[in-house]
Amino acid sequence: MLKNYKLVVIGAGRPRGTDGATGFGMSHQHVVGFKATGRCELVAVADINRANADAFIREHNPEAKIYADYIELMDRERPDLVSVSLWPHLHAKVVIDVARFSPKAIHCEKPMDVDWDACLRMHEACEAAGVQLTFNHQRRFLEPFRRARALIDQGALGELRRMEAAWHNLADSGTHWLDMLFYFNGETPAEWVLAQVESRGARQVFGAWQESQGVSTFGFKNGVRATMYSGLRHEDLGCMLRVIGSRGTLEILDQAPWLRLHDFERGGWQNLDPGESIHDAVATTRAVQDLMDALESGRAPLLSSHNALRATEIIFAAYHSSLRRGRVDLPLAPERSALVQLLELGKSGTLGN
Repeated sequence: MLKNYKLVVIGAGRPRGTDGATGFGMSHQHVVGFKATGRCELVAVADINRANADAFIREHNPEAKIYADYIELMDRERPDLVSVSLWPHLHAKVVIDVARFSPKAIHCEKPMDVDWDACLRMHEACEAAGVQLTFNHQRRFLEPFRRARALIDQGALGELRRMEAAWHNLADSGTHWLDMLFYFNGETPAEWVLAQVESRGARQVFGAWQESQGVSTFGFKNGVRATMYSGLRHEDLGCMLRVIGSRGTLEILDQAPWLRLHDFERGGWQNLDPGESIHDAVATTRAVQDLMDALESGRAPLLSSHNALRATEIIFAAYHSSLRRGRVDLPLAPERSALVQLLELGKSGTLGN
């Protein structure tokens, strides 16, 4: 075990809520998590925006170096750990480039990338280089979700049968809920996807196109089915996530008490306040602590690229299903995102004819 790990950040960004910020300042949350381990030192940051990089090191380590070119950073610093917090279309390229320098671990923001073939390539590049690759589906580490998983594993719902989820879209916010559906079902692989998405009104989120509305149903190998509604308010579903078994139902809410249980025999809802929200930033710190423990113990991290691929495959299979108007059997072949084709068809007026 190393006493101190050399950490670098690619993509500084700005803290959430500050002047000029366009996102949630996830690179800052990553570094807070790494520093909390007491074993990581930020040695350098790469960003094409010098002002962002200056502000970043002032907050986290004034002694850290600044680079405009991340390849130069990797070549000169040879870090142990790399944090990547860029817009999604850059993820695969940067991760693949970084993997060539053989750091011990790369922690990348979600979603994986904007194309399925790129997601597979970044996973395979890190596997070949022996680099631990994780993606920040950090909500797995919050108490409402941990307690829900424990109740499912303990048999509180009886036999797991189906799950539902709703959020803005599939590939940005929705990737968290798809990941959670696999988490609740014990990481069981999926077999097929049947979906329809609406390209009219699509918009870009952090540079990546997102559908305006959709319904995606998929089946797991253990017979459980799940449905993800995108563009549907969770208020309309009645919750953010719903897990239904033979004996009861669990719901994850967007406000306290955050988690509730309906036992079919006893009737009525039982509030199970876990004392923590579903959006707490401490989740990223816990995620980093887990990936560090995994790195040092040799086990697989909970946010491994293997797990991230399962949820990500559903996203691209849903777009493909909508394009071909039929069920898609998994595994999904390497391909670019069919959402781009749906957008082009929508613009040409041929979609729906």
